[in-house]
Parts: sequence; structure tokens; C-alpha cells
Amino acid sequence: MNIVILGSGNVATHLGRALKMSGHNISQVWSRNLMHAGKLADDLAAEPITDLFDLDHSADFFIIAVKDEGIRDLALKLKINNQFLLHTSGSSPLQALEGASTRTGVFYPLQTFSKIKSVDFRQIPILIEANTPEVLSFLRTLADRLTEKVVEVNYEERKVMHIAAVFACNFTNHMVGLAKELMEGKGLNYELLKPLIKETFSKIEGNDPVSVQTGPAVREDHAIIQTHLELLKSHPDLFDLYSKLSQSIVNLHMRSQG
Repeated sequence: MNIVILGSGNVATHLGRALKMSGHNISQVWSRNLMHAGKLADDLAAEPITDLFDLDHSADFFIIAVKDEGIRDLALKLKINNQFLLHTSGSSPLQALEGASTRTGVFYPLQTFSKIKSVDFRQIPILIEANTPEVLSFLRTLADRLTEKVVEVNYEERKVMHIAAVFACNFTNHMVGLAKELMEGKGLNYELLKPLIKETFSKIEGNDPVSVQTGPAVREDHAIIQTHLELLKSHPDLFDLYSKLSQSIVNLHMRSQG
């Protein structure tokens, strides 16, 4: 099948590569920035475009992989009729594509993507939703060629999963970033934390994360917590974050105990 990818960011890059490897032809990559379009198009052996007037309207389907606020406007500017039109957002409704095509769907890979790191698409859950049974069947066939984990979810379910992903991924990564900054701010080697970080993720791989929670908060070791807060007085943001996260750990632990 011939595919047009609209976007050149992290999701567009990794999804484009996966589709190419599965045997599809990426005919065009669109971006407002020609350099960005050109870089991804070169990688996918596609034509880079910045003007929607040059869009390949003979393509079998179009994938919109841009920021959420741009999906609706871009979809309506495509001027396609009944080709498959998909977006890849976790937090935008299927209705964002309404009126842009008669066959629309959501194709959301539940994963964090960075251009500098490759991923194994076979292990990535792809969440799908469609406006008709025909489109849903098409999406399932398309996703089955990329991954072993295809799940049909509605908009409300997808929003919850996206929020959960923000907690599990984005916030977690930010916490590690703060830890790195704290260490290096005192001239300490951040590399010393990496075995701890690795073990933390290894431990939750096969266990309930609540059941393997450690640290002063879950032990309710108030003396250590106060010592830490004293050290963080010169960092008001970290002081506030430490306090709230410690209380959140206590609250979650109590809820888990019934």
C-alpha cells in the first residue's frame, strides 16, 4: 500500500520506519519544515513536501502524526474523500477527523519515542478505533503486521491510558532528570544512580509496583524525611515535590492495604 505520512517528529519517524519494514511504500512525507520533511523522506525513500497542493491523492491511506492541536485543521485541508485517514494521538478523539474522509481511524502506538533510540515495534501495544467496521478491520490488519499487541479502545479509555502513560513514562523520566541535576549540582557522579534505576525497573517488570515500593515514605520514617527536607530547603520546587510525592506514596500504600 502507498502511504502519506503527515508529520516528521518522533512518532512519524518510528511508525514510518516500521511501516516501511513491513512492506508498505511511503510515497510522501509532509512537514511545514522542508528540512525536517527531507530528512525523514530520505530515510523512507519518499518524496518530501511542504505544500498540501502537492499531496499524492492516489495514496491508499494518510497518517497524521502532528501535535494534537493541529490534527483537525490539517485533516480538513487534505481534501481527500474516501481514502483511509488516521491520526496517532492518545488524547484526541476520532471525531477530530470527522468530515475529512468517510473512512477514519485512530492508530495510537503506546510507547515513548525518541529519534536517537530505536524500538522493537513488535512489543509495542497499538490502540485502535475506527468510524466503521470496515476501517476497524483494516486497522487491525495493518497493526497485526507491526506488533503482537493490538487492542481496540474507545476515546475515554485511550485518554485514561495516555494519562497513565504520562505518569509511568514522562514523570518518571523527569524524576530521574531531577536526580541527575541534584547529584551533579553537588559535584557527584550521576552514573552511580544507574544500577539503582535499572533495578527499580527490573523489579516492577514482574511485580505489582505498589507491593515492592521502598523508601522512607512507605516505611513512614519521618526522621529521614525531615532530614531530606532540610537539605532541600534551598530548592523550594524540589522541597514541595518531595513532600507531595512522599505523602502520595503513603496514601497509595494505605489504599492498597484496604
